[in-house]
Amino acid sequence: MTQTVQADQLVTLHYRIALPNGQPLISTFEGTPATLQLGAGELLPALEALITGLPVGEHRSFELAAEQAFGPYRDELVERVKRVHMPAEEIEALSIMEFTAPDGSRYSGLVREIDDESALIDFNHPLAGKSIRFEVEVIGIL
Repeated sequence: MTQTVQADQLVTLHYRIALPNGQPLISTFEGTPATLQLGAGELLPALEALITGLPVGEHRSFELAAEQAFGPYRDELVERVKRVHMPAEEIEALSIMEFTAPDGSRYSGLVREIDDESALIDFNHPLAGKSIRFEVEVIGIL
């Protein structure tokens, strides 16, 4: 009897996330497969839902609209931050900065532009607003 992937299992798989034109963004197919704990936030919940129920040995591809993948791009997540509220180190446009919220949680944003007074920081996920292709091959269930 073939095992199938169930929620909260430890699963070994190859996966690739690519843009609709095929440009790969993340891929394990060329190297070591990933072993992920489902339900632990290691993989986007929508992607976990796609592999749940797949049998060991299955190789599938899925097309996901932005709303199904990393969500829509949200303009309200782009903020202008005064330089006095930023770390003292050198900051460059198109670099990623980490911030600590008052509750101690950490989050990052992309510096879109910067001047002497402030920086425009984009806190959207880099793939927000983009459709993706998700390819997976289930290797085993631990």
